Amino acid sequence: MIKLHEGGVYLVNGTELVPEAEAGRVTQLTGRAADKAEAKKGTIAWGILKSHNRSESMDALQIRFDALTSHDITYVGIIQTARASGMDRFLIPYVLTCCHNSLNAVGGTINEDDHMFGLTAARKYGGIFVPPHMAVIHQYMREMHAGCGKMILGSDSHTRYGALGTMAVGEGGGELDKQILGDTWDNPYPGVVAVYLTGKPQPWVGPQDVALAICGAVYKNGYVKNKVMEFVGPGVGSMGTDYRNGVDVMTTETTCLSSVWRTDEDTHAWLREHGREDDYRKLDPAQIAWYDGCVEIDLSTIKPMIALPFHPSNVWEIDALNTDLADILRETEKAAAEVSQGRAPYTLLDKIRGGALQVQQGIIAGCAGGTYSNVAEAANLLRGRSVGPGEFTLSVYPSSMPVYMDLGRKGILTDLMAAGAVIKTAFCGPCFGAGDTPNHNGLSIRHVTRNFPNREGSKPGQGQMSAVALMDARSIAATAVNGGLLTSAEAYGDAFGEVSAYHFDRSAYDARVYFGFEKAEPDTALFYGPNIKDWPERPALQENILLKVCSKILDEVTTTDELIPSGETSAYRSNPLGLAEFTLSRRDPAYVGKTKAVDALETARERGEDVLALAPELREVFAVIRTLPGQENVSPAGTEIGSVLYANRPGDGSAREQAASCQRVIGGLANITREYATKRYRSNVMNWGMLPFQLRGEPTAFEVDDYIYVPGIVSALEKDELDDIPAYVIKNGRAEEIRLYIGEMTENEREIVRAGCLINFNKNRRG
Repeated sequence: MIKLHEGGVYLVNGTELVPEAEAGRVTQLTGRAADKAEAKKGTIAWGILKSHNRSESMDALQIRFDALTSHDITYVGIIQTARASGMDRFLIPYVLTCCHNSLNAVGGTINEDDHMFGLTAARKYGGIFVPPHMAVIHQYMREMHAGCGKMILGSDSHTRYGALGTMAVGEGGGELDKQILGDTWDNPYPGVVAVYLTGKPQPWVGPQDVALAICGAVYKNGYVKNKVMEFVGPGVGSMGTDYRNGVDVMTTETTCLSSVWRTDEDTHAWLREHGREDDYRKLDPAQIAWYDGCVEIDLSTIKPMIALPFHPSNVWEIDALNTDLADILRETEKAAAEVSQGRAPYTLLDKIRGGALQVQQGIIAGCAGGTYSNVAEAANLLRGRSVGPGEFTLSVYPSSMPVYMDLGRKGILTDLMAAGAVIKTAFCGPCFGAGDTPNHNGLSIRHVTRNFPNREGSKPGQGQMSAVALMDARSIAATAVNGGLLTSAEAYGDAFGEVSAYHFDRSAYDARVYFGFEKAEPDTALFYGPNIKDWPERPALQENILLKVCSKILDEVTTTDELIPSGETSAYRSNPLGLAEFTLSRRDPAYVGKTKAVDALETARERGEDVLALAPELREVFAVIRTLPGQENVSPAGTEIGSVLYANRPGDGSAREQAASCQRVIGGLANITREYATKRYRSNVMNWGMLPFQLRGEPTAFEVDDYIYVPGIVSALEKDELDDIPAYVIKNGRAEEIRLYIGEMTENEREIVRAGCLINFNKNRRG
C-alpha cells in the first residue's frame, strides 16, 4: 500500500502522522501547539542544510559540500573547466573513479588516456583516484566518504547516500567546478517530503521492488520533483543498511533533489564495519516535524515488481503482468514503435511461450544491484541450480573490490559461476549502454538504475534495437532458474532472507587507490592524449539575439540520453567538439548540421564579416526586425546569432553537463521549454551560458528553420526582469510576438549567462 497525502503533514514523535487540517491533534499528542514555521526546522533535512549553508537566509541556500565525486566520463571536462577558471588545487576531497569507460573498449587509447589524466590531476591538485575495476562511483563513496549529517556533490545523477545520513546531490560538472573554486551551490530551500515507512518487506522482496513501487507512485505526478525525500517511520528499522542503500539510490528516478534517512544502530554498525564509526550520529526528526507532503508505505504489502521499457516508473507487479501478459506487452510494443520511429522493429508478443515471457538476458550490477546482499540473495536461490544452456544469460557485477573479495571468500561467487552466471568486475556499463548489449529484438532484465531507450546499447538508427526491464536481483535469479521465463521471486520465497554478515576489507584500496587529498604536487605534468581537448571559447551574451530554431521536439519528456547519447559516445566526452557531433543523433539527426551552420554565421559575425552576404535569407529577417518598435537601428553586426532547441520537458535522467555543453559548443544559445524536467539540466544550461527560456502557451508559432528575435535580453538579466520577455517569430515577411520567461535565477547565474559561460564568468572576476 502506497498513499500520497494531498497536503502537508506533521510527524509527531516520529510515529504519528497528523494532516495539516487536523493540527489540533499535535497539541493533544505533545501538549504544544502546532507551529508550521518552527516544525519545518524539525526535519533531518533542515538540520543538515543549515549546517552547510553559507548564506544568512535559509530561504536562499548557499551550500558548501564536504566532498565531491566524479567518474571517468565527467572528471576530465570538470578539471579542464576548473583549470581554465584559475583552479590551483582541490579545496575539499574530490574522488575520481574509473567505472564508466573502464573497459577501454572504444576509440583506441582514449579511455586509458582519460584515466592517466585523472591520476596525474589527482597528484597535481590533491585528489583521490580510484583506478578501473576497483569500485563503481557510488559504492566507493558509501564505503569511504558518506556519513551522518554530511553533504556530498557528484557529477552523476545517482549521487545518493541518504541511507547513511548523507544528503547527496547529483549535478552537472559546472556545479562541481563552483565547489572546487570555493564557491557555493545556490538553491532555494527545497520542499521536504516524508517517506513514512511501516511494516517489513517480505523475504522475497528486494530493495529494487520497493524503489520501483515508489517510482511508479510519484514520478508522473511530480509529487517529489526537486524536493528532498526524507525516509522516516518504524519501517526503516526493518531493513538493513545495505538494503536501504539499494532503495535510496533509485530516488533519483523520482526527480527528487536529494534524500536522507533516519539513522539507527544498523547504520552505526555499517559504518563501524567500514572503519568509520566516528562518522555516525543518530539522525531523527524532532518531536514535531513539518513535511510538505508524505508518501506513506506499508512495506509488507510490496510485491516483486518490474519496470517495463522505457522508464523506471512504468511499473507492474510481476504477478499482475503475467496475468495480463499479452495486453500489457502490446502497449509496450506501441511505446517501442515511438522510440524506434520506424527505424527498427521491436516485438514482445512473440516472446510469450507457454503463457510466460521469455527473456534473453539478466544483469545484476552497479550501485543498485551489485551490493553484497543483493548478490548473496541471488546466490541463495541459484546455489545448486542451473541457468541452463538456452538463450538466457546471466552476468553479475559486484559493486566494489571489497564486495567482490568477501563474496569470493564465502564461496558465493563460486556458487553463482557453478550455476552458469558470469562474474565481472565493478562497472557501470550495463546502466548506461556500454556493456552487455543484448541481441537485436532482445529483452534484458536488469537490477540497475535506469532503463531509458538505448540504455542497453542498441542503435535503432542502424536498425538494431533491444530493451531493458528493471527487476530486483531476487526475481532475476528466479527467472534464471526457469531458463529465462519471467518469474517472481515469491515463487521461491523460502530461498531468501538468510545472508551471512558482510566483512569489509579495504586492502585492495590501500594497494591501488591514490589518496592525495591535501598532498598536492603542483609540478606534476598532466597527461594528455589526442582526444583530450580544451573547451572552445564562447562569446559574452549580446543585448539583442537572433535564434534559429534547429530542432523542435514535442515528446512529453526528452531525456539527457536523447540530448547526448550514452554508450560508446561516452568515450569522446573529453573532446567537446568531437562529442558534440553526437548531439540529438538518436532523436533528431539533422540538428547538428543545422546548428553548426548557425555557429559558422556567428563566428563570421564576430570576425566582422557581413553575415547578410553569407546568409541572404537574413536580409528579409532584419528588414522585419527593423519594423518593430524601438528596433529601427538594429544591425546584424550587433546582434548575436545562435541556435535554439525547443522541447516540452527536457532533462530527465543523467546529470551529465554534456547534455547542455554539446549544444553550446556548436552554436546553441538558448533552450525554449514548457518546463525543465530536472534542476540539474537547467543548471547545466545556465552554466554553459545558454538562456533557459520557458514559453507561455503552446509552441505553434514557430517551426524548425524559423527565426526568433529577442531584444534587450542583457538588460533584462541585469535588472532581473525575467517574468515576461517579449520575443518575435520572424517568418513570411512578418513578426509574430510570443511571450517567454525565465524562472528564478540567482545573481551569479544571471551573470554566468551574461558572461557566456561559467569559464568566462570565473575569468572575468579573477581578472
